[in-house]
Amino acid sequence: MIQPRYVLTIGAAAFAAGQATLPGEVRAADAIGVELIELRQDDVGVDLSLTGTLEARESVDLGFRRGGRITEVLVLEGDHFARGEVLARIDPQQSEQSLNAAQASFAAAEAAEQQARLAAERAAAMLERGVGTRAARDTARQALSAAETQTKQAQSALDQARRTVEDTDLTAPFDGVVTARQGEPGQVVGAAQSVLSLAAMSGIEAVFLTPDMAMLDDAMGQPVALRTLDVSAAPMTARVTEIAPLVEASTGSVRLRAEVADAPDDVSLLGAAVSGTIRISEGSAVRIPWTALSSDAGAPAVWLVGEGGRAELREVAIESFENGFVLLESGVAAGDVIVGAGSQRLYPGRQVVAAEIDP
Repeated sequence: MIQPRYVLTIGAAAFAAGQATLPGEVRAADAIGVELIELRQDDVGVDLSLTGTLEARESVDLGFRRGGRITEVLVLEGDHFARGEVLARIDPQQSEQSLNAAQASFAAAEAAEQQARLAAERAAAMLERGVGTRAARDTARQALSAAETQTKQAQSALDQARRTVEDTDLTAPFDGVVTARQGEPGQVVGAAQSVLSLAAMSGIEAVFLTPDMAMLDDAMGQPVALRTLDVSAAPMTARVTEIAPLVEASTGSVRLRAEVADAPDDVSLLGAAVSGTIRISEGSAVRIPWTALSSDAGAPAVWLVGEGGRAELREVAIESFENGFVLLESGVAAGDVIVGAGSQRLYPGRQVVAAEIDP
C-alpha cells in the first residue's frame, strides 16, 4: 500500500513578502512570552527546630561540709543573695565543744614546748661552763623537738576545729538567686547533702536535647532564635557554645547549650520552656522554581536563554528539593537566564521574550 505524501506549498508571493518561514527559521515576531529568571547563588541550609529550657549559666547545689541538724534556713526560693551572705546554719554545739578541746590541747602543747625550750637552753649553758654533759644537752634537744612537733599537731587540730565551727554557717559562693530549697529547720542532713540550689545571675543559657545528626557539629557558634513557650517574654537570640561529644545513654540525645545574649534580668525565666531555631549552612547552590525544571531524554534540564534570546535545553544536576523550589548542583551558574513559567511550549532555538506568565 502506497502511503500518501503531504506536500507543504508556500506561495511565492507570500514567501517573497516575508509572510512565511522555512522550517527551522524563526522570525522575531514569532517569539513567545515566557517568564525569564536570572539565576543567583544562594546559601543552602537546614533549619533545626529544638525545644529546651532556660537555665543559669552557673549553678550549684549547696550543702554543709559536715552533717548535723539544721537550725536555720534564712532564704526562700526566688530570694536574691550576695556573695558571703549566710544562707543556713546547723547546730554548732558539738563543733564548739571540739573547738574548746582543741584550744586547750594547743595551750598545753605550747606550755610543754616552752618548758622543753628552757630545759634545752639550760643544758646547753651547763655544757659550755663544763658542768654538763653532751648527752644531757642532746636529750634536752630531742625533748624540745618532740614538744615542737606536738605544738604543730595541736595547732593543726585547732585550725580544723575552727573551720568546723565556720562550716556550721552555709555561705553564698557568689551573687545570685535561690532556685530550690531542699532543707528545713530541724532536719538532720549528712555531709555534702544538698540544702539549697543556687543560680548565679551572670548569664542564662538555653539547653536542648537533640538527636545525633551528622550535621550537628556545624551548629557550633551558630545563632539561635529563641521564643518562650510557657511565659511571656520578648524573643531572644542565643549562640551555640557547647555540643556534648557523647550521646546521653538515658535519652539517646545530644545535649546542646546556647548562651543567651539579650536575656532580661528576670528570675521567672529560669526553667522556662523555649523553642529554638538553628540555621545550619550546607554551602551554596542555584535555586530555581519547580516550573523551570524540564527533562532531556529522562535527565533533568532547564531552558537556558542564549544569544539572540533563543532557548537551549541544558542538562543539570539536582542537589535537593525545597517547598516550591529545586536546588541545582551543576549545569548552570549565577548570572545565567533561564525560562520559568511557559517552558513547556519551547523547543530548541525558539526565541523568547520576557512576559508575565501565570504558572
